[in-house]
Amino acid sequence: MDKSTTYKKLITKIIFFTLFVTLGVAFIYGEYLKKDAIEKLTKIDAKKTSKLIFQSLYSAMEKGWTKEDLANIIDRINTIDEEMVVNVYRSPIVAELYGDIENDEKARKANPFVKKALEKEEVLNIIDKSLIQFYYPIVAEKKCLTCHTNAQIGNVLGVIDISYPVHDLKVSLTGMINFFAMFIILFSIIIFLALYFEFDKYLVKPIKKFVHIINEISENKDIKQRIQIDNKIEEITSMQKVFNNMLDSLEYQFYNDELTSLPNRKKLLETIAENKYASLMLINIDKFQEINDLYGDNIGNNLLVHISTILEENSPKSSVLFKMHADEYALYYEQDLSLEELKSLALYLIDSIEKNAFVVTNGNEAHVNASIGIAIGNEALLTNADIALKIAKRKRQKYIVYDSSMKIEHEYEQNLKWGKKIKDAIKEDRIIPLFQPIVDTQTQKILKYESLIRMIDKNGELISPIHFLELAKKNKLYPQLTMIMIKKTFEKFSKIDKKISINLSVDDILNKEVYDCIIKHLKVSNLGPRVVFELIESEGIENFEEVLNFIEEVKTYGCQISIDDFGTGYSNFEYLMKLKVDYIKIDASMIRNIDTNRNSQMVTETIIDFANKMKIETIAEFIHSKNVYEKVKELGIHYAQGYYFGEPTSLD
Repeated sequence: MDKSTTYKKLITKIIFFTLFVTLGVAFIYGEYLKKDAIEKLTKIDAKKTSKLIFQSLYSAMEKGWTKEDLANIIDRINTIDEEMVVNVYRSPIVAELYGDIENDEKARKANPFVKKALEKEEVLNIIDKSLIQFYYPIVAEKKCLTCHTNAQIGNVLGVIDISYPVHDLKVSLTGMINFFAMFIILFSIIIFLALYFEFDKYLVKPIKKFVHIINEISENKDIKQRIQIDNKIEEITSMQKVFNNMLDSLEYQFYNDELTSLPNRKKLLETIAENKYASLMLINIDKFQEINDLYGDNIGNNLLVHISTILEENSPKSSVLFKMHADEYALYYEQDLSLEELKSLALYLIDSIEKNAFVVTNGNEAHVNASIGIAIGNEALLTNADIALKIAKRKRQKYIVYDSSMKIEHEYEQNLKWGKKIKDAIKEDRIIPLFQPIVDTQTQKILKYESLIRMIDKNGELISPIHFLELAKKNKLYPQLTMIMIKKTFEKFSKIDKKISINLSVDDILNKEVYDCIIKHLKVSNLGPRVVFELIESEGIENFEEVLNFIEEVKTYGCQISIDDFGTGYSNFEYLMKLKVDYIKIDASMIRNIDTNRNSQMVTETIIDFANKMKIETIAEFIHSKNVYEKVKELGIHYAQGYYFGEPTSLD
């Protein structure tokens, strides 16, 4: 695995790298400047010095000094600076007229630089980094021809050879300033580029990927997913580790019971959703609530932990124990066991619980009993085990193994239970209407309400119709509920100047008692023009003529007709034309995600287009957010209804 680093180390590395590069460039450029200075500045200095030397020699020659005198002058010049050496060589023209000197002749023949200088070329010879040699040609001018009668203007009369060190060379201030300006600019550019590309690779891209994965986890609500980013930065690795630890913690809290640390009901539901063939035991502590009420919650919690320990210690190793709600546990076992083995295991677990007395307080013990419901198979394990447990508790048996006949028995019990609840609610006047606003989509002004049935239980809590309407039909109590709703709705809206929508099923229309009740209230109240009857049946109409007759009759009182959940059941285009409806309420399944689901949008657009051509107004239900509302408004739906505009209320 590649060695990891930190942002501090990364920045330090970048700075040192760029510093090394820029210093290297600066050194190379400095050497170039030095060489340039030697070639240019030294040549200028040497030329000036050579000219001064020549002028000194010329002054001597003007006075008629001999070559010996000139040699003495040169020797004196060489004593001025011990590191500077000056030589003067005669050209053949001067040698012809005044005689040659042995050293001059040798130099003319052997020294290539002297040869070049005699050809009238200034020659700079850089011997090494600290020493230069300059050959300056002395060119004849008009005044020189007085003595050098054999020469012409422009002839080279001699060469001055000057050598001296360059360690004290002076470079121009402008050049140095320009050099440092370039150095700073170059250094800044390299640092910027290095930081940009390195940070993009090691910071920006990993963080983008980090954020993308977090968004993915959030959108999918998948707390099992983990962040895995291949990087070499310790800070990113630390962030990744912290976030994954947080997800581990969230997943643990989500899937585990806080008190016992056992996996919880959510985990069990996901486990049995795999539909593997298995057995499931639901284990319930008998009369736990009595112990909890008598000794308090702390003792109750200790008891639950005590039972979980017993079950864990005595359950098969390959089984999984879950903590369900309240005083219930579940034992999931994928190994194929015979019915007798399951019964033996159930008795063994019950016996283990009963034998281990629970110390309540001050040496007092509580002996606990348990009941078990058992289900086997790969479908509806939890539901079946729950039915078996309920029957076991009712029959006061230690355990019951589920069989299919129990489901019918359970449903029958539920029918009896809810049948009594509904009868009691009717008798005690606990069936009430609540009213949810329906608004104009463009103005958001409330134009009407829908009347919705609720039952008040004996504790004063409202019960949704999803729990009792179907059972009311099975118990033949549904017509009574409809008539109660009609009576109470008409009473309420005799005092409220708004339209009201009342739900009716086909069974209501076909029931003579309900039919007569509707007509009676329409006659007495004069509310017809403000009443909309909403047909809620989701299956095809077999008694079409009777329904059509009802619609025609209530319309004589000014009532209007709406089709609920359009897009399902009989609510197709053919029935829509025959029933002469005034409104269609588009099914919630299409509205729920209409802001994001293109298919829902296309189907809804088709319905709206058809309704507009038929002069039928449209209503969108299940408006639960601003985005859904904005999309519904954009599509041109006339009315909107949902919790975004208001919950069902009593209007008191």
